[in-house]
Amino acid sequence: MIDQLLLEFEHPSASEIEDFMPAPCNREALAWLGRWPDWPAGALVLHGPAGCGKTHLARIWANRAQAPWLLRAPAADARANAVHAHVLDDVLAGDRLADEVALLQFYNWLVGERGHLLITARRPAAAWPIRLPDLASRLRAAPAVAIGPPDDALLGALLVKLFADRQLVVSQDIIPYMLGHMERSFDAARRLVAALDEHSLAQRRAITIPLVRAVLGRSDQPDESQGGR
Repeated sequence: MIDQLLLEFEHPSASEIEDFMPAPCNREALAWLGRWPDWPAGALVLHGPAGCGKTHLARIWANRAQAPWLLRAPAADARANAVHAHVLDDVLAGDRLADEVALLQFYNWLVGERGHLLITARRPAAAWPIRLPDLASRLRAAPAVAIGPPDDALLGALLVKLFADRQLVVSQDIIPYMLGHMERSFDAARRLVAALDEHSLAQRRAITIPLVRAVLGRSDQPDESQGGR
């Protein structure tokens, strides 16, 4: 099993252990990665929206499995016979697979070598526009595990961490307000905290609910200059 399988985030972290945030949205993904090398197929597809943590989970698994990090399937003369675990990150190039023939040949080679391929993507393989029937059948038969939207506890913990990584101190009412008004995704949390940091520095003002409201575009509430909170 993977001991203390960890989530990394965009800004530097104090330690990997501190970054581990198990939650319902990632529990199944953690369990599947922990089962390696006893996967029932040669590939595992880890999918979810941008910024959900799938790439970071793949990096942690790659470190454990000593798996090379690939952006495309390697040609036959570039395969290392001693390496039987690989990560293929963000497999869709735009809206299509970059080289279906190479990927099919690489996958068949891995299966023959009893190897494994961890694939990350924003959508499950069933939704990919695969043209080669053999490749489609293989990838769609592979286990697929999703990282879902975060719940309040995980998203709130992420916001706290993102502020801490930027050495920003906010009052206790900021996080609940953000959770009630922001887009509920990991990527949105990162973008919002980055925007608040930028606006706070540019305006030389603390991060308050009126500033959060302004950054979110919620102009229906009074600002600080009008006696708002």
